[in-house]
Amino acid sequence: MQSLQELRESLEMAEHLARLSLTSGSDRDDATKPPAASFKPYVPPKQLLLYLVRMGSFTSKPQVEKVECAEDKVGVPDGVAAGRALLQWVREPIAHLPPLLPRLYRTPPLPSIPNASLPSPTQAPLPPPSNPSSFRVMQWNILAQALGTHADNFAQCPREALEWDTRKFRILEEVLTHLPHVLCLQEVDHFGYLEKVLARQGYRGVFMPKPDSPCLYLPNNNGPDGCAIFWDDNKFELVKKESRVVEVWHVQSNQVAILLVLEERSSGRRLLVLTTHLKARQGALLASLRNEQGKDLLSFLNTHRSNEPTIVCGDFNAEPTEPVYSTMTEASTRLRSSYAYLNGGSEPDYSTWKVRGDVDCCHNIDYIFYTPESLQVTGGVDVPTEEDLGPGRAPCLAYPSDHFSLICDLSFSDADTQMPLPTRSANHMHAKPESSR
Repeated sequence: MQSLQELRESLEMAEHLARLSLTSGSDRDDATKPPAASFKPYVPPKQLLLYLVRMGSFTSKPQVEKVECAEDKVGVPDGVAAGRALLQWVREPIAHLPPLLPRLYRTPPLPSIPNASLPSPTQAPLPPPSNPSSFRVMQWNILAQALGTHADNFAQCPREALEWDTRKFRILEEVLTHLPHVLCLQEVDHFGYLEKVLARQGYRGVFMPKPDSPCLYLPNNNGPDGCAIFWDDNKFELVKKESRVVEVWHVQSNQVAILLVLEERSSGRRLLVLTTHLKARQGALLASLRNEQGKDLLSFLNTHRSNEPTIVCGDFNAEPTEPVYSTMTEASTRLRSSYAYLNGGSEPDYSTWKVRGDVDCCHNIDYIFYTPESLQVTGGVDVPTEEDLGPGRAPCLAYPSDHFSLICDLSFSDADTQMPLPTRSANHMHAKPESSR
């Protein structure tokens, strides 16, 4: 068994090798560069990978008994119907707060016009597509309540904005405003309440908690956080025998994933939906770990799909410059980023923007991947602007999470109407806004 000093030295060496691997030799002189054909990304030893998965957790502390939220036991009154009435019921307790952050709706560039400028966005929200061959997907890390109040140090966020009695209605308002047919969530630690309220709108859901959630080590927690998928049961039916909820792969001992097969009720077309949440923290070694997690995720996906239209959503905790992004979008995966397609080949500047302590943290780490040979992206919602966010960023009184929901409209493609694969432009490795550098 390694001593603490030996472990520290192993980590330092692994970090060095991972950093060299990430640069692919670009920062070394020619004499030290391996031939391109022989170069392989560095993969840390399994023992280190398993340590990294646990690193930064709260497991050195004793677990804290969860506290049931009494207000969560109160459901929607019987007289409140789905649609406008339910949205109004959600908005009433937070009517004194500013409205949700404004968003713009964007359509993709026209593939028939080379070098055409991006279409001008319009004001969101727009109604979800009603055509049987079309559907709306929302991807969102909603921020676990225990983490937001006891771990994330949102120093500039008003206290009221972090209270669950505020955030639960804001979260529901965001969902019911855009009405996705498929909703993929991470950091869910109040699944029962969300399930109860969203059922009134016709949603059904599946939840998978992390086996060793950091929430369990924080005061006033409501139990473990995890991933969830909700679907509009009026639009899609769950194919139970082909759906899977999993805890781990060989390096993902505290990561979870949910894979569901949904069938469009009127047409019988099937859609495979997968969501996950990869390991957080920065550094070359952690980037290598996320790449291994991405490979495992794809291996798991490929054991359960053939040629079905596929959506992969999640908080990957990785910028487009990290290896896992390339791993997820290489040709063999048949996956592309929907937001890169909407933005002419470039990812948005950010999908999360927060202030922790006095540090401005701005990153693009959340994605909706799709199979362009079987699905078309017809539109999507931009993230809030820097101006609308203001200096305190998010969460704030106008938004309940430090991540912004990604919302895309897609349609099933017929063989004679397939869209061309989106181009991976050189500038998809985006630059940060000036204020975040």
